[in-house]
Amino acid sequence: MRIRVAIVDDDAELGANLRSLIDGAGDQVCVGTYPDSDSACKVLLRDPPDVVLMDINLGRHSGIDCVARLKAVVPQVQVIMVTVYEDTERIFKALSAGATGYLVKREVGPELLEAVRQVMQGQSPMSGHIARKVVEHFQKPRLAGNSPEDLTPAEARVLDQLAQGYMYKEIAANNGITLDTVRTHIRSIYQKLQVHTRAEALLKYLGQS
Repeated sequence: MRIRVAIVDDDAELGANLRSLIDGAGDQVCVGTYPDSDSACKVLLRDPPDVVLMDINLGRHSGIDCVARLKAVVPQVQVIMVTVYEDTERIFKALSAGATGYLVKREVGPELLEAVRQVMQGQSPMSGHIARKVVEHFQKPRLAGNSPEDLTPAEARVLDQLAQGYMYKEIAANNGITLDTVRTHIRSIYQKLQVHTRAEALLKYLGQS
């Protein structure tokens, strides 16, 4: 069964290009394109897709507002922000609203298809330099001793690599540990930070929530 993807972007040309890219993937299908937050939520809340590709600047109501509305009603929907904005404030507002990925438009191409697959596998894909911003902010509170709980060095490494969008099996290979050990670390991280998702864990560890 193909992954059902919706696009929310006020750039009609980009929306058409993304639709063509998705429909040509074989394992994905575009189920709708929407030019603004209101029209998107009206349909997607009633008939949610698997993944939404969401712009931020959508006029009266931003894409971040749309993410919050969607996640409040249909939390199973995975949202990837696809935007020109690269500032830290918008990145963390989007993650806090419930987005599970963040890609910069100028870098979007075939890797977008892999990002869709990754969010369906429980990953958090991000453009490389966006992940770097996240990691840098992730590290600052640890250096200042402001983290809500003391994670072990192994847990901190796992959370660091989750922030960079690595898959579980990649984290296992990077650290010379088994996949079960990665899952054990993640369960411990969630328990210590009292969260249930990667985005919540990262934001809590950053002191953003």
